[in-house]
Amino acid sequence: MDRNVRTTDDVLALMDGLFAPEADRWTEGGASWWDGFYADRSKAVPFFVEKPDESLDAYVRREPIAPGRALDLGCGPGRNALHLASLGFDVDAVDLSPAAIGWARERAGKAPAGTGEVRFHRGDAFELTASGAALAGPYDLINDSGCFHHLPPHRRISYLALLERCLAPGGHFVLTCFAAGKGGMGSELPDAELYRTGGLQGGLAYSAEALRGIFSGLTEIDLRRMNDEDPASPLFGESFLWAAHFRKAARG
Repeated sequence: MDRNVRTTDDVLALMDGLFAPEADRWTEGGASWWDGFYADRSKAVPFFVEKPDESLDAYVRREPIAPGRALDLGCGPGRNALHLASLGFDVDAVDLSPAAIGWARERAGKAPAGTGEVRFHRGDAFELTASGAALAGPYDLINDSGCFHHLPPHRRISYLALLERCLAPGGHFVLTCFAAGKGGMGSELPDAELYRTGGLQGGLAYSAEALRGIFSGLTEIDLRRMNDEDPASPLFGESFLWAAHFRKAARG
């Protein structure tokens, strides 16, 4: 008889198991799926390009967000992490996939002179940023381009805890995720239905109201559809994504 649920982490792990194994793209078990995703670098995947998000670039340059310590969640091949390093940030970048981290390190080896160092870490972001862990922060900037929308509903609890734990007072949180509605992308199934189907349908779409509710503990600076960028642009942008900038309150 199994009666081992005693903590919140036990509950979260139990709920992870309600999804089919092939739907898991957020725990260590999802690393092999992502390795397969990144295996063919010639695929027409929009964010395989070696360009930073236009929104991240805009927030850092125009808001502005002063260079400091940054954490890039779900860094993939490292395009945003390397951009932040080029702007003077001290960057830790995390991804589940060894293939993604390998590709990111290759790009880092070819980065222009003057680009700061990025430390790429392979593993589960929740574990790597746990209290007392090496990446527990505090960070002046946490960037997420495409990680959040691959989390099941119950892992929003883990995600908010990560932000609370790792984001410095007055720190900035920049998010890019699937947008619900016309011209958007991702599943709009209700949270409860996802557990009935046992999958995340490739990623979850969010409305502006949902994002404001989830991140209500932070101050909204900007929330808009990402700009569509021309292929010739040095920046990445697709309008099926949200671009969001929030800030944590400074200590009184």
